Amino acid sequence: MNRISKYPVWVIAALMLSIGAMAGGAFVGSSMIQAGHAPESAVAAAAPAVREAVNMPATFAPVVKAVLPAVVNISSTRVIRTSGPSDNPFGDLFPGFRMPDRPQRQQGEGSGVIVSSDGYIVTNNHVVDGATELNVSMSDKREMKARVIGTDSQTDIALIKVDAKDLPHVALGSSAAVEVGDIALAIGNPFGLGQTVTMGIVSATGRGGLGIEDYEDFIQTDASINPGNSGGALVNTKGEMIGMNTAILSRSGGNQGVGFAVPVDMVRQVMTQLKEKGAVTRARLGVYFQELTPELSSALGVKTARGAVVAEIVPDGPAAKSGLQKDDVIVAMNGKDVDGRALRLAVGSMAPGTTIDLKVLRNGAEHTYSITLDRMPESAERDTQSQPYSTPRRGRRG
Repeated sequence: MNRISKYPVWVIAALMLSIGAMAGGAFVGSSMIQAGHAPESAVAAAAPAVREAVNMPATFAPVVKAVLPAVVNISSTRVIRTSGPSDNPFGDLFPGFRMPDRPQRQQGEGSGVIVSSDGYIVTNNHVVDGATELNVSMSDKREMKARVIGTDSQTDIALIKVDAKDLPHVALGSSAAVEVGDIALAIGNPFGLGQTVTMGIVSATGRGGLGIEDYEDFIQTDASINPGNSGGALVNTKGEMIGMNTAILSRSGGNQGVGFAVPVDMVRQVMTQLKEKGAVTRARLGVYFQELTPELSSALGVKTARGAVVAEIVPDGPAAKSGLQKDDVIVAMNGKDVDGRALRLAVGSMAPGTTIDLKVLRNGAEHTYSITLDRMPESAERDTQSQPYSTPRRGRRG
C-alpha cells in the first residue's frame, strides 16, 4: 500500500478484499435458491414485504447547501529533518563528523467539519499529526490559521480551532439510529480538488477488527471516499452528521465502494473530552481477552455463542481485585450481551470510577461481579483490554 496523495485516507490491504470476496462468494453460492423451485415460505423469509414505499427525492441540493459551508479543507505543513547522503563524507579525515540536518517542508491536505459557531473543527488525527502549521479554507474562500486543541490516535480523532465567530456548523446526529440501507452523503476534499459531494448508502454498521484503529466501530458506506476525504462529513438526508470519513478498502488506492467512517457518537464523546481536557481519559477493566469461539466454548464447558474469554488478568487492576479469573467467559455488561470488541468499546468510552456489572460463566455456572473501573495508564493503552496477541494492522496512516 503506497501513499497516493499528500493526505490519503487509510487504505486497507487488497488481501482483505480478496478474502472478503471469496467468503462472500461462498455465502452467496450456498444461499441461492433455484428459480422456479423455491417454496413460498423460503421466498417470504428471503424478501419480507416492504412496509413503506421508497421515494427517492429528485435532488439533495437543499441538504448539501445546508452542510457544505460547514465542511472545510485543511492544509498542513510538517517540517522534517534529513541528513546528507552520508553522515560523514570526510571519512577518516574527521572521525565522528556528521553533516547537519536539513529541514524540509512536507505539505498535506485533508478535510474537517465545523461543529460550533465559535470555530471548533473535528478531523482525523492523521490529518494533523505532526503538523507545524495548519490552514483552513472555507467554502466562501476565507482562509484561517488553526491550532490543535487535542488529538486521540486510538480513534483517529482530532479537534482543532480557528479564531472566528458566527461560523456555519453542522448538526450532529445519532449514529446509533443509523441503519443499513440509509442514504448517506460524503462531503470532503478528495485529491485536494476542493469541496466535493458523493452519494451512497450505509452498507454496514459496527465494522471492527480491521486493524486501522485501536477502537473500531465503523460505519461502512459505498459513497465515494477518496484520498483527501479524511476528516470530512458523512451525513444523512436530514443534513445531520452521522460519521467522519476515515478509511477505504481498495486495491488501487482509490475508491472501490468500500469506505469507513468513525460513527458520530464516538466523535462526540472524544471531541467533548478533547475540548474540556485536551486529551482523552479512558477507563480500564484490566484484562486481556480473546473472542469466544465454538472450540473455546466446548473446551470451557459453556453453552453460549458470544462472549469474551479472559485470557490474562492484569495484576492490581480492577478485574484482579474483583475476583474475576482466567478462562472466565464474560457474556454481558450492565444487562446487555457483549463480545470482546463490544466490551472493549464500552469500557473505553467510560470514565474512570464508573461501576459496571458483569455476568460471567465459569465451569458452566453463572456469576455476577460489580467492578469499579480505574484509569487506563497511558503506557498501557495499547496493551490491555485487548486480545493477548494483537492483530497485525492491515492499513496505515497517510
